[in-house]
Amino acid sequence: MNASSESGAPAIEASALTRRFGALTAVDRVDLAVRPGEIFGLLGANGAGKSTMMKMLTTLLPPSSGSARVGGFDIVREPAAVRRRIGYVPQLLSADGALTGFENLRLSAELYGLPRSERAERIGDALGFMGLADAARKLVRTYSGGMVRRLELAQAMLHRPAILFLDEPTIGLDPVARHSVWDRLRDLKSDYGMTVLITTHDMEEAEALCDRIAILHTGRVAVVGRPDELRAALGPEATLDEVFAHYAGGGIAEGGDFAGTVRTRRTVRRLG
Repeated sequence: MNASSESGAPAIEASALTRRFGALTAVDRVDLAVRPGEIFGLLGANGAGKSTMMKMLTTLLPPSSGSARVGGFDIVREPAAVRRRIGYVPQLLSADGALTGFENLRLSAELYGLPRSERAERIGDALGFMGLADAARKLVRTYSGGMVRRLELAQAMLHRPAILFLDEPTIGLDPVARHSVWDRLRDLKSDYGMTVLITTHDMEEAEALCDRIAILHTGRVAVVGRPDELRAALGPEATLDEVFAHYAGGGIAEGGDFAGTVRTRRTVRRLG
């Protein structure tokens, strides 16, 4: 059990978290609280600050100012303690195609410093949980995209982290593979009580997976809430795509405004 769950504190908490790159402020005084055991989505247009936020919370990038605690530990003063409590799956490929699935997991077990006596059981459990037991001895280069992503999830959960960070977890996957990954993430939440923070551009994914979402715009949090709450606040027939466009800077340049465009599209839908 991690420190945040013991104290009832948020699993992830940021206060005025800021990151500057010279004159550019990529993340601007962000306040955020992710509850233990929820799947939380971080949405935003390209350049909104999602990846920078993710890198700070996973201790890969120091903040310029502000603070954050992950799993009850400060990301600047206690980075090693943070890393022991998190799993991280980056957007770029992290599995080695020249190795088998089992060999990738064995390497991860060594990197995580898992006791030798526990490695075989942990690897077997992870392969079984992700539906990869039958493919364990096959080279990863022969895996489908969905299988590779599930292997990367298995690597990230091998040390049984309290919090899992996923950067665009299903980008480039076909619909069947995407839904397979979604199912595994729901299982991680229900079976392990794991807290999951994902970045995504996929509104269907955000709607299907996330208990709550935060939409970033130019480095700041524009809105936080449950997908259904945010849709209802915009209008009785609003979609999450429309919510995203509204809060992520979706003004209509070629005449009219966002609200007017939404009304027009609803009228077209109603009239067939």
